Amino acid sequence: MKIAVNEGNFKSEVLSSDVPVLVDFWAQWCMPCKMIEPVVAEIAKEYEGKMKVCSIDIDQAQGLAAQYSVMSIPTLALFKGGKVVEKVVGALPKAAIMEKVLPYIS
Repeated sequence: MKIAVNEGNFKSEVLSSDVPVLVDFWAQWCMPCKMIEPVVAEIAKEYEGKMKVCSIDIDQAQGLAAQYSVMSIPTLALFKGGKVVEKVVGALPKAAIMEKVLPYIS
């Protein structure tokens, strides 16, 4: 299950999480974001309990996008222990995303 995150719940959902968190930075108007949305949802379902998956609408949370240097979307950032440990930019296939993410999931 994907969790919608904003500046109000970012700390509790992402930074304080006991498990790694894959954050999908996206926007309504972004076509590549819509293309990878089913892939991100599939990853969320498949790794439930081992990893949390959150989404941040950059139009609603511009401060977070700036804080984490999101220059283009979609950007997937993997947080572990409150820090970004990996970033994937662009509409990549699931295998390419998981290649970056799997080393951080126990």
